[in-house]
Amino acid sequence: MVIRTLVIDDDFRVAHIHAERLSRVSGFTCVGEAYTAAQARDSIAELKPDLLLLDIYLPDESGLSLLRSLHSLDDAPDCIVITAARDLATVRAAMRGGAFYYLVKPFGFERFARELTAYRSWHDQTAIGGSADQESVDELYGLQRATNSNGLRHRLPPSMHKVFIVVRDAAAPIGAAAVADSLGMSRPTAQRYLTELERRGLVELHLEYGSTGRPTNSYRPRR
Repeated sequence: MVIRTLVIDDDFRVAHIHAERLSRVSGFTCVGEAYTAAQARDSIAELKPDLLLLDIYLPDESGLSLLRSLHSLDDAPDCIVITAARDLATVRAAMRGGAFYYLVKPFGFERFARELTAYRSWHDQTAIGGSADQESVDELYGLQRATNSNGLRHRLPPSMHKVFIVVRDAAAPIGAAAVADSLGMSRPTAQRYLTELERRGLVELHLEYGSTGRPTNSYRPRR
């Protein structure tokens, strides 16, 4: 499933940059750009995006106000705040407003892609439907929370923690297929956990080049 994304920023040049970066992240497409809160509301109603990349500073209304107003929609899009605002009151307001994550400008493409990939993992899991046991709920909240690696290992969701242990105890960098075989899970599930562990700074990606010249991804504990 491709995640349809609306970029909202008062500076059209910055919006273009976000849209271009978005096109380079697998599983996402930019369905439009908006430069004011009014334009954003019209675009949300017309385009029905899955995700907003939202700046706080808009000329006609605060992005936080726009975010809060979306709660009344039955099919409200998710939101990642992208802004230069650094004060903790604004960060807290964005969290209370339901923002999935908060990216402080400026940042590089690698960080941008990492957070979008984490969102996609969460989105794909919640889009499945059906019921959830407590372990599933813990894993979803684990994917949603953005925390650093300090003291994190004991707070990992159970299945993600098992993946981390396999990587930690491996004699050499290990790929998703080997992790999946070791734990009896699917390869996509193992890859999703490895990607999240990399995002959290607990493991690092290691590229291995075979005879074909194409790299394969493997992971090792972050040094």
